[in-house]
Amino acid sequence: MTPPAGQAAPAAGKAFNTSVPGADDLIRLHLSESPHGASKAAVRAAERELGRVNVYPDPERQELVRALAAHWGVGPDHIAVANGSDELVLATALTLGDRSLPGLVTDGTFPGYRACLELTGRGCSAVPLSGTAVDATAFAARLPGHGIGYLCNPHNPSGAALTRRELAALVDASGRSGVPLVFDEAYMEFADPDTPQTRELLEEGAPVVALRTFSKAYGLAALRVGYAVGRPELIAGLRGTLRALPFSVNRLAQAAATAALGDRDFVDGVRRSTAERRSWFIGELDRRGRAHLPSVTNFVAVAARDCARAQDRLAADFGILVRNAGLFGFPGYLRTSLGEQKDLVRFLDALDEIESTP
Repeated sequence: MTPPAGQAAPAAGKAFNTSVPGADDLIRLHLSESPHGASKAAVRAAERELGRVNVYPDPERQELVRALAAHWGVGPDHIAVANGSDELVLATALTLGDRSLPGLVTDGTFPGYRACLELTGRGCSAVPLSGTAVDATAFAARLPGHGIGYLCNPHNPSGAALTRRELAALVDASGRSGVPLVFDEAYMEFADPDTPQTRELLEEGAPVVALRTFSKAYGLAALRVGYAVGRPELIAGLRGTLRALPFSVNRLAQAAATAALGDRDFVDGVRRSTAERRSWFIGELDRRGRAHLPSVTNFVAVAARDCARAQDRLAADFGILVRNAGLFGFPGYLRTSLGEQKDLVRFLDALDEIESTP
């Protein structure tokens, strides 16, 4: 297996099984992948479509759009489905707002927003973080004069969510300025149901869009399904852009996502299990005296010394993949997914060992 950029290949004879080298030898805590797998109903739905792989998928994703509309309690014209939320970040950059003006992002966040804004020629400005938190007041103040804004909520890689007052202020700034504001809510399913989210403010009339994904809580990362929820005029524009790649959401993905959406017991179980795992892990970090950032997601930013070295040694000597959050603007932290408990213990033990040796 080719290791991710910045990570060394695992060395033989270390603290993990090297009898059959490959992906199965690695503990994958670097991509926020779900340790719970996917709903059995979703897997069966995808398997049924294998017999029709010679037939193009529905370019309008109609069945999934209807299911998502019912799930959100909105009309189908409020929903756009794409090949993961990454495709929607690009589609929003290509479509929404005044393209002659730069976009607005924050420092220390998912780099895809900046990459898409630069790729489309819009360029971008960035609002500094307030410590390790998004400065919602500063972002709202700077939104006018930009063509579009992007905010990750809950935030990646910190794991924190905006307060109700902060979210309302940002939506109000979007409404007053007319600047579209895209909230990337990829991790919202892991947060407490009372966590404020964009769906509660769609009727305010502001040009806001929420992006969601089936990759995280639903465990369908390999199938690449994301969707946007927003006002019909914004969604119509996004759909028009997405028609340039009419078959980007494949047949298996559409069927699996529709079935996954209907299996609410599975997602509720994932949410409960993740909350329990997060509580245990934070307790274990506290017991070991290791600092961390508050998180409502399926990952935690863990304090470490020399994170670049720690990331590389965890991969090379222990077969454990985590993400140096310094690459996102959070120096001094390693972001780790909330994987299996035994794997998290191995991660912490290995990190302790690394930091105890020169």
